[in-house]
Amino acid sequence: MAGNSFGRLFSVTTWGESHGPALGAVIDGCPPAIHLSPADIQKDMDRRRPGRALTSPRTETDTVEILSGVFQGLTTGTPISLIIYNRDVRSSDYSEISQLYRPGHADRTYEQKYGLRDWRGGGRSSARETASRVAAGAVARKFLDGRGIFVQAFTLALAGVQCCDFDPEEINRNPLYCPDPQAAQKMLARLEELRTAGDSAGGIVEIRTKGCPPGLGEPVFDKLDARLAAAIMSVGAVKGVEIGEGFRAAGMLGSQNNDPVTPEGYESNHAGGILGGISTGMDIIMRVAVKPIPSISKPQRTVDASGKPAHITVKGRHDISAIPRIIPVLEAMTLLVLADFMLHPSPGR
Repeated sequence: MAGNSFGRLFSVTTWGESHGPALGAVIDGCPPAIHLSPADIQKDMDRRRPGRALTSPRTETDTVEILSGVFQGLTTGTPISLIIYNRDVRSSDYSEISQLYRPGHADRTYEQKYGLRDWRGGGRSSARETASRVAAGAVARKFLDGRGIFVQAFTLALAGVQCCDFDPEEINRNPLYCPDPQAAQKMLARLEELRTAGDSAGGIVEIRTKGCPPGLGEPVFDKLDARLAAAIMSVGAVKGVEIGEGFRAAGMLGSQNNDPVTPEGYESNHAGGILGGISTGMDIIMRVAVKPIPSISKPQRTVDASGKPAHITVKGRHDISAIPRIIPVLEAMTLLVLADFMLHPSPGR
């Protein structure tokens, strides 16, 4: 199966399945002499792991072991291999639906492509795979921290509830990483209602990158925004990405959307920190549309492996929404793209 590697100079290959013995990542191209410990990686892993309020009750510590590429607390410049053992696998939860295709999942498309599928939680198509991405992204974060580049994602909307206020200090004070405390309470209440109803919800996440220098990105097919959009869209639950004003720009006039240039820099940031595919030095602003979790307990129509109509009720342990656990995943993909571009030679930097 191709398509398991990402990046060119700072490259990552992820491996493993949802219900296999372990999963992990191999990072190649990380510069040497960066302080790195398992604790540095675990901070991000703890934000993604299941087993917390309003998430899947699957109990995984998601403890990361560093197998190579680090000596005496410093990266060596050689491949960094990371492993995360699956500790709470219950494949029997899926045995009843092994011959049914789950609506909204990749069951049927995987089988149509490969002639078989791993029905134990979806195998490689499972959101469990993103644990490897978060581990790799934490390494990229350590690299970028030393260069003054910081990435933070937060919840803008969830289950039909929109943020009205923005308090950056509030983001890490609630389990949804929401900058509006009143909206966060409404979101939590709505998720509880959906849990009772056996349904799920989607939402919108914003990602902000601060400290990115101007000059990242290459013309024409390797633009920074193109690479970022591709990276974010590679996350299973993501159905849309916009940068800067995004779709709102379609309703604006040029005089409204343009960012005036002054001796001190840009007067506004409608472009979202990227022009012509190259970073401007302003904050990079992205918003991401996240679909509802497709695994719901409500009965749904489907077909079985022989093509006969059937009904399915998905059992097992599932989130009500991909938010908030997708937050560190989206940060990780952004960090990996930026780390890769920071290693690209550029005459202007």
